[in-house]
Amino acid sequence: MSADLIYNGEFYPSNQPVLSINNRSFRYGDGLFESIRVVNGEVYNFEAHFARLIEGMRVFKIDTPDYFTIEYFENQIKSLIQHNGIHKGGRVKLTIYRKGEVASYYSETNEPGFIIEAESFPSNEFVLSTDGIDIDVFNEITKPLNKYASFKTTNAFFYVSAIHAAKEKGLGDHLLINEKMNIIESTNSNFFIASNGVLYTPPLSSGCVGGTMRMKVINLALSNNIKVYESSITAGHLLSCDEIILTNAIQGIKWVRSYKTKRFFHKMADQLVQLLNEDTRAVIQS
Repeated sequence: MSADLIYNGEFYPSNQPVLSINNRSFRYGDGLFESIRVVNGEVYNFEAHFARLIEGMRVFKIDTPDYFTIEYFENQIKSLIQHNGIHKGGRVKLTIYRKGEVASYYSETNEPGFIIEAESFPSNEFVLSTDGIDIDVFNEITKPLNKYASFKTTNAFFYVSAIHAAKEKGLGDHLLINEKMNIIESTNSNFFIASNGVLYTPPLSSGCVGGTMRMKVINLALSNNIKVYESSITAGHLLSCDEIILTNAIQGIKWVRSYKTKRFFHKMADQLVQLLNEDTRAVIQS
């Protein structure tokens, strides 16, 4: 049975057409989205997701109506989770788009519309895969350094190109570079390297997405006496580090098994997953 979704506050079957062909997100990628993890039937870390979404709307000049509050969207998401029978692990996607005609790139209105999707996820807690992934660096296109770089938008062709190129080479993912040739993220994750028990990750000024899980991992590490530094990372650092760790809101922590001929372990990744699950249990219980 197909799950339902919420389109501008109303339930609709997800297996039937909902969007008009004139939708600006479909036509021009004129929208933002957040992917949110559900644990024990409750959304996790939603405050961080909502803050990034509202800031993205401000940057992209999409209006924020008075009813667009964190309480409103928490209630909308909770009702959809319950409606779709999600009592353990799940994932939610909240998409905001600019309404208006599509005769041109210009829109007469900056009023927002929204879609919320929710489905079950195989695991309730965050689980580190027993098999790491193989990665390489994607050099065909660089990510521009600008004020839009830190947000997740519905115009994702750069990431689509990079993941397709990775799969063609039999890889699990590609690491992406900015205009300065620094490595900044993967196609769906922020990334860290671990060396001698210390974590390093690119700064937001490098052009990486301002990931909610990135910040969660940084805070958990610092509060547990693991040093974290924001610094530029190049391909040379990948060959000298102990671990490469990928983070995103849905999967939590992923570990990299290999980069070219270098093989990696996952000691730090194991520790971070344990800290993350301790945090989710504490947050959900409270």
